[in-house]
Amino acid sequence: MAELNTGGGGDKGGKVRSKKQSTRVDLTAMVDLAFLLITFFMLTTSLSKPLAMDIAKPDKDIKDENRKELKASQTMTILLGKNNKIAWYMGVPSPNTPPTIEGFGDIRASLLKNKQEVKEKMGGKDIVIVIKPTDGSTYKNFVDIMDELSITKTNINAPAIDDDPAHLMDSEKDFMRAQGILK
Repeated sequence: MAELNTGGGGDKGGKVRSKKQSTRVDLTAMVDLAFLLITFFMLTTSLSKPLAMDIAKPDKDIKDENRKELKASQTMTILLGKNNKIAWYMGVPSPNTPPTIEGFGDIRASLLKNKQEVKEKMGGKDIVIVIKPTDGSTYKNFVDIMDELSITKTNINAPAIDDDPAHLMDSEKDFMRAQGILK
């Protein structure tokens, strides 16, 4: 808003004085820009995704027709014992091939090795991991083994978790008791 002094000024002695104008800033354009930027960032920002891992639990309905058959040689069963120990075996446990006992520092190499062997033997199929926590294991053990699965990108779809101690087989219990990693 510019204003010009159009007065002649010649009547009062010829000295021209400019009028003091009040300053006024129109903020309408800045408010419009602020709302435009807020709207832009709200629409283009992606929300954080939950960091949860999918797990599969055993079906209680034995007669379910949608059950998926797996070969035993494709599965790796991990038993979480006490004192931060893990017993694992491939396929079905047998007296000829007892489970391997390891700590959490060694399980990563075993996961990668078994994953590679199953891919080679099964024509590219992924390994299926079955995790069985026992009474002697802690929640930290469970989180640690889930972290190892995530780090090794093993069984990305969903590892099977059987957290009912009643589902432990007698051969698994006997072996773990003999090794001192079961209560």
